[in-house]
Amino acid sequence: MNRIRILVLFLCASFVPMMWAQTEWAQFHRSDMERWSPYERVLNVNNVGGLTLLWSYQTGSYVTSSPAVVNGVVYIGSDDGNVYALNAATGTVVWSYNTGNMVESSPAVGNGLVYIGSDTGNVYALDANTGTLVWTYPIGGNLQAAITLGPSGGVYVAATSGEIDALTGSTGALKWRYITTGGEYSTPAVINGVVYAGSYGQLSALLASNGTLLWSQYALDFYSSPAVANGVVYLGLDSGKVKAFNATSGRQLWVYTTGARVTSSPAVANGVVYIGSFDGNVYALNARTGTKLWNYTTGSAVGSSPAVANGVVYVGSNNLYALNANTGALLWSYTIGGNGVASSPAVVNGVVYVASDDGTVLAFGLP
Repeated sequence: MNRIRILVLFLCASFVPMMWAQTEWAQFHRSDMERWSPYERVLNVNNVGGLTLLWSYQTGSYVTSSPAVVNGVVYIGSDDGNVYALNAATGTVVWSYNTGNMVESSPAVGNGLVYIGSDTGNVYALDANTGTLVWTYPIGGNLQAAITLGPSGGVYVAATSGEIDALTGSTGALKWRYITTGGEYSTPAVINGVVYAGSYGQLSALLASNGTLLWSQYALDFYSSPAVANGVVYLGLDSGKVKAFNATSGRQLWVYTTGARVTSSPAVANGVVYIGSFDGNVYALNARTGTKLWNYTTGSAVGSSPAVANGVVYVGSNNLYALNANTGALLWSYTIGGNGVASSPAVVNGVVYVASDDGTVLAFGLP
C-alpha cells in the first residue's frame, strides 16, 4: 500500500508542473500561434459573468504591449520605456528594466529569458527572474511588433525598417535576415519550420532554418499579425478585409470584408476565426469558408486581438468584453477608463490579464 501511495504522489508531482507549463501564455500568439488556449478549465460561459478586478498596477504612460504570463509572473512593456515583471497573484513589481524609449512590443518568455523590443531599435534579452540584461541586438528602426520564439529556441523579430531577423536565443547572434518591401508592424508566426511574416505590402513565408523565401503575396496593406492553423494563414488588412491563404502555396482561399480597417490579429479555435475591426465589431468567421457566423458590436474601434479559452472570447475595445464563442452573446464586460484597450488579453489559470491605454495593467478573476 505504501508503494502505491508513493507512486501516486510521484505521478501527481510530475504532472502538476507539466500542466502549469501548458497553461502559460508565454508570447503574443501563445505557443500555437492562434491566440487560443485549450487548457483553461476555470473560466467558462457559465461563470465568466462573475469576473471581478483582482488587482491593478499603474505604469508611467500608455500601454499597447500585451502581457505574457509565465511561472506566476506577468511581463509587459509600457510607453514609459520600462519592461515590467509583476507578481501574477498580487500585481506587485518583481522587477523593471528601463530601455530608454517606448516599449510598444509584446514580450516572449523562454529559455529563462524575457525577449522584448523597444523604440530604441534594440531587442533586449533580460533574465526572467531578476531583469538583468543578458544581451541586446540592434535591429534598426522601431520595434512595435511582438517577439516570437520558435520551437528550437530561435528568436524572430520584425522592425519598421522592413527587415525580419532570426537570432540565436542564448546570445542574440544573427542567424539570417530577410528584407521586405515595407515596414514591419506585424508579429511573425513560426510553425512547422516556416516563418510567416507581414510587412506593409508583403506577406512572406520563409524557411525558419535559413530565411529562404518559399512564397510571398504582394499588395497587402496590414499591421495585423498572421495566425496559422490547419494549413491556413489568416490575417486582417488595413483595407478592412480578412484574408485566408494556403500555408504551403500562398494561394488565396477566401476574403471577408468588414466596415473599416483591421489591425486586430486573428484568434483561431475550433474551426472559427475571431477578429476585431475598427468598424466597432468583433467577428466570428468560418475558418474554412470565411462565412460570417456572428458579430458583436462594441460601439468603438476594436484594435485589440481576441483571446479564446474554454468557449469564451476575450477582447478589448472601449471596454473589456467576454463573449460566448459560439453565439457572440455578451457574457461580461468591464468599463475601462481613458481610451479603452489596445492591448490584447492573456488567459491563464482562471485569470484574465490585459492593459488599458491609460497605462494600467489589470487582472480579473473569480472572487
